[in-house]
Amino acid sequence: MIGDIFSGGRSRALFSGGTGVRRGLVVAAVAALSLGLAVVEIPGGNAGVGALAPWTAQAANAAAGVEDEGADCPVPDLGQLTSNSRLPDPFKKINGQRITSKSDWRCRREEIKKQAERYIYGEKPGKPAGVTGTVSRTGITVNVSANGRSSSFSASVDAPSGNGPFPAVIVYGGFGADTATIKASGAAVISYDPFSVGREGTPRNNKQGAFYSIYGSSSSTGLLAAWAWGVSRIIDVIEQSGGSILKADATGVTGCSRYGKGAFVAGVFDQRIALTMPIESGSAGVPILRGIAQESGAQPLSSAYSEQPWLGDAFSSFTGNPNQLPVDTHEMVGMIAPRGLFIMENPHVDWLGAQSGSVAALAGAEIYKALGAGDNISYWSDVQDGTHCASRSEWRTPLQQNIQKFLLKTGNTPGVFRISSRKSGNLSQWKDWTTPTLSDSNPSPSPSPSPSPSPSPSPSPSPSPSRSPSPSPSPSGNTSPSPSPSPSPSPSGGVSGACSATIRVVNSWSGGWQGEVTVRAGNSSINGWTVNWTWPDSQSITQIWGGVHSGSGSDVTVRNESWNGSVAANGSTTFGFLAGGTSATPSATCTSP
Repeated sequence: MIGDIFSGGRSRALFSGGTGVRRGLVVAAVAALSLGLAVVEIPGGNAGVGALAPWTAQAANAAAGVEDEGADCPVPDLGQLTSNSRLPDPFKKINGQRITSKSDWRCRREEIKKQAERYIYGEKPGKPAGVTGTVSRTGITVNVSANGRSSSFSASVDAPSGNGPFPAVIVYGGFGADTATIKASGAAVISYDPFSVGREGTPRNNKQGAFYSIYGSSSSTGLLAAWAWGVSRIIDVIEQSGGSILKADATGVTGCSRYGKGAFVAGVFDQRIALTMPIESGSAGVPILRGIAQESGAQPLSSAYSEQPWLGDAFSSFTGNPNQLPVDTHEMVGMIAPRGLFIMENPHVDWLGAQSGSVAALAGAEIYKALGAGDNISYWSDVQDGTHCASRSEWRTPLQQNIQKFLLKTGNTPGVFRISSRKSGNLSQWKDWTTPTLSDSNPSPSPSPSPSPSPSPSPSPSPSPSRSPSPSPSPSGNTSPSPSPSPSPSPSGGVSGACSATIRVVNSWSGGWQGEVTVRAGNSSINGWTVNWTWPDSQSITQIWGGVHSGSGSDVTVRNESWNGSVAANGSTTFGFLAGGTSATPSATCTSP
């Protein structure tokens, strides 16, 4: 099985435990898709989405000033568990009502947090009564006291040359992260040994480390939440230090493999972290738990649970039946929104479950988009080298861009999705809910009266291509909305003028390309839509998601799926496709029955 790596200066076996790790030999054709703005600049393509532009400008303010903004939100009883093979609706509150405004997300996020702690990770306590420490250009010390107990740990600091204060990236475990690029980008590297806070190799009833010295060796909290607690205490100390060396409001976190799991959970549970960058996190990390159970070759949940006490003790009830969980990791992705998130995955190692990882990213990106922050999330599994936790040239530029945007606050590059076709799939297999258009208005403190929102479904993230619809989880989503409402439709068997459709190019490569179609309702809501167009040349659709394709030759007809046919007045939805031939954007017509 995949193990990590360096602890206390001693090397651990990268692949251990006798489980074979299969590596792909060739990278198949890759499609990139856009979330928020453009993924790749394409001549003649549409480079941006106006609706999301305001959040680009606000990227510097995406991080919160406190660890948990929703700590004061009342959370109802978590209720009875029911089986659901699809991903839970992140916009539906525990009481069954859906949120309708962006400000509603604060307390909805708190509900998801409580469910994640209860069933997956164990409780991550907030800031203890006593936290002190020191910050220098070479190190950080942390001293914690609570419950009549105390503990301490430290981390090393490698700051860039020049005068501070510097933004910083907390690097778990000292392995697998491109620390040279981080430092060259102008950020300090904080090397964090999570084992000092929660030690691996201990039984669940006798956990060890700084966290368990305070909360008890039999605490039901798993290592990932304990490690995240340690990251939060480092940030506490940076905040208290006065900011002459490190900036408390410009902190990132990263790590690879088990440390990628840890970095992901740290970003989920501390809203002060401006940029979260998990690398090849595998089972118990980013990949959806429901998908891991079905993805061929992925580390089984039971294996991840028993390998180390990473997950909370309560997760033992779900290793064989993740469908009983009221939450999944796409909602953890959403808990990071609107802050910066750059997910890096390796499609060559089956054990890592990258297919399920891209589902989590695509579904979680729906939350980013609903909050108007679709350009703050990136996902990249399009890599040539299959070595686990290798330093990859493909990630260097987006790594720099994310640091510039979220930590240095000097960049404005939109998020990018590049999903390898080796491990891509179909989000519609997992998603049976629509993405609401959340209002900017402040709601009343009490729950919304109507159980479901009137907002129109915003387009699902544009899916990356999967080779074929297979039963295994393969993420595919649709990109963010096409910026312009567009041309009036011509009649085609339904009510003409009820809706319009526009085609745009998302990405292209030799012999093929990826497109997205935005379907927009007119001044009245629609219940069902049909889009028609005619190819100008020899183009042909090879795969489609978010719609049902029919037609022959150059004539194309696409009808809605069961879940995206209803569109509110002036609202929109999208579907995506892969096509052979050269890219083209013919005029499309839309009709509604």
